Amino acid sequence: MNQFQRARSFLIPKLRQVAHFLMKQGIAMTGNMLYGLLCVRMLPVPEYAKFAVLFGYMGTLTVLLDIGISGTLAPLVGEQITNLQLIANYLTAMRRLAQRLYLMVAPLAAIVFVFLVLRQHWGRWVVAQMVVVLLVTAWFARISSAYGAVVILRRDRSYYYRIQMIGSLGSLILLLIFWAFHRMNIYVGILLNVAQVIFLAISYFRRAKELLGVEGEISPQKEKAIVRLALPNLPGTVFYAIQGQITLMLITVFGHTSSIASVGALSRLSQILVFFSQMNLILVEPFFARLPVGRLKRVYLVSVFLIVLCAAAFSVLAFLVPGVFLWILGPHYSDLRFEVGLIILASSIRYISGFMWIVHSARRFVYWWNNLFNIVLTLAVQVAVLWKFDLSTVRGVLYLNLASAIVSVVVAAACGAYGFWRGPQKMEAVPVA
Repeated sequence: MNQFQRARSFLIPKLRQVAHFLMKQGIAMTGNMLYGLLCVRMLPVPEYAKFAVLFGYMGTLTVLLDIGISGTLAPLVGEQITNLQLIANYLTAMRRLAQRLYLMVAPLAAIVFVFLVLRQHWGRWVVAQMVVVLLVTAWFARISSAYGAVVILRRDRSYYYRIQMIGSLGSLILLLIFWAFHRMNIYVGILLNVAQVIFLAISYFRRAKELLGVEGEISPQKEKAIVRLALPNLPGTVFYAIQGQITLMLITVFGHTSSIASVGALSRLSQILVFFSQMNLILVEPFFARLPVGRLKRVYLVSVFLIVLCAAAFSVLAFLVPGVFLWILGPHYSDLRFEVGLIILASSIRYISGFMWIVHSARRFVYWWNNLFNIVLTLAVQVAVLWKFDLSTVRGVLYLNLASAIVSVVVAAACGAYGFWRGPQKMEAVPVA
């Protein structure tokens, strides 16, 4: 077999998987993106401010309630994806750890949320409703994350995509029905989103049980293995969870309702890259986890180069033709021309660092120093930006977001170089079953 044939036999199956993802997951992600953008256009500015804060904070809480636990399944199982008992045992260990974490983090997160929105004077009843939605949705999002990881690991991507499509398009269609009958309001926008999360969680739970067919056994040893692999990433995961919504949190504390809505609307544009972030979890992580060591560096470097090229082109487009993006957001946000470029550039940089991080995690390039470096450098840069810019303005918080993104990609690149130089984190031998 010549070099061309080897390259063809390697690339064709991968391209088919990517095409499958783009076709099916693309429909689901497009539905979710349209849902969010329609909410931007349909809801009045004060109502969309509440919507943006609620789901922005929910994104942070969802990450804090997982802290990388579900992401340890693929690297721990490795090539033993046919060992159903092993997967079930790890799943049981993940579930026990996640339940304890929820009981610790959820009450504290609810209290923090109340203090976060205190300055906005939205009323006790409204804030109480928002807290209930947060806690319920975060619980089901945790279930979806854990059991969805099993569905992906067992390569039942068709089911995974189909459920995503049903949930996404179902929410979008219902939203349009409510709008057509002039019943669209913030409660409809929020509750349809919550219903989708619950639907995904129940579907993945049932499918994972069918795919495994065995009950997991309680194993403190496997819980320790999960903790050991996730622990080096813990500071970075917590920090990223907060940093991911830092602009919205800062503008909520220092800014006015209109500024909150503007930042929330701009953040919807960055959701375009979430589509490709989903591909990292579904295709990239399992692929790099199984990739032979001899081919790892070359494939990694080529992949990063292509992603940097695409991200750069997308960012340039946002600065040169901001009107396209502003048309999507609607007339309430037509004056945010330069801000569009800032949010897309920062999101593109974060996508690059996120891609690196998922590959590093799959290959166990996880170390204490890179997370600590990232935290220290990011805080230092943010203090400088805080001193220089007014964080009660939309542009001020976007500059802070961009500076933080630059730090994250620099540290991620350093972690990758170190990983190839020193090798992955060593793991203790774990029994097969």
